[in-house]
Amino acid sequence: MPCAVITGASSGLGQEYARYIARMHPEIDRFYFIARREERLEALKRELGREAVILPLDLTKDESYEAISAQFRKDKPEIRLLICNAGYGKYGAFASIPLEEQYGMVDLNCRALTAVTQIALPYMQKGGAIVEVCSIAAFVPTPNMSVYSSTKAYVFSLSKALRCELKTRGVNVLAVCPCPMSTEFLSIAGIAGKKTSFNHLPHIQPELVVRKSVERALRGKAVYTGKVLYKIYRVLAKLLPHNWLMKLTTI
Repeated sequence: MPCAVITGASSGLGQEYARYIARMHPEIDRFYFIARREERLEALKRELGREAVILPLDLTKDESYEAISAQFRKDKPEIRLLICNAGYGKYGAFASIPLEEQYGMVDLNCRALTAVTQIALPYMQKGGAIVEVCSIAAFVPTPNMSVYSSTKAYVFSLSKALRCELKTRGVNVLAVCPCPMSTEFLSIAGIAGKKTSFNHLPHIQPELVVRKSVERALRGKAVYTGKVLYKIYRVLAKLLPHNWLMKLTTI
């Protein structure tokens, strides 16, 4: 019974991944939805009308990893798609963001993603794919979102290294690096309503990010970045000193 595991499934990209996979990949017979807000996960399950295991967990807590492990040991799922989408960012000068928020970004964006990926790996099938949700912030450090961009640089590096490791198993890993989107991320980060350079950047539709990233992951691709502008930015980040580019990336 091929299944899909989605973290951060209660909103934004997570919900869009669930909807797209349910619509376009009928071979997926079961979902595992992981996020804190149980009522939203239940509503998503009802909306899709598909078999789904609801795991209402806070992935910044270590006990959540054991709960996922126990569920997988019980079910022995055949994981076709793993979507590690849970994460968040905070906007502001480094010194102005409370320490618990800094820890929270590191815990959710890095520790939780690492833990869920490793827990799921024994159940991944040949031909399956892991989508690690990264960001264009991974390419160059972003002043005023310094910790967030650093966590996404970790995700970007991990994804590429893990892809190399898993080639012999026939499991692909794709880092999806979205540009700005109209999701809850903006309000949670504290960007919505503020006058920043972020507001002038071209946005992309979450549905497009989801479609492109899932299909490219299943075709064995390594990275997906939407829009030509950001593809160029990714190349420039490899060629030019980051000290130059940070003058442009400051939010």
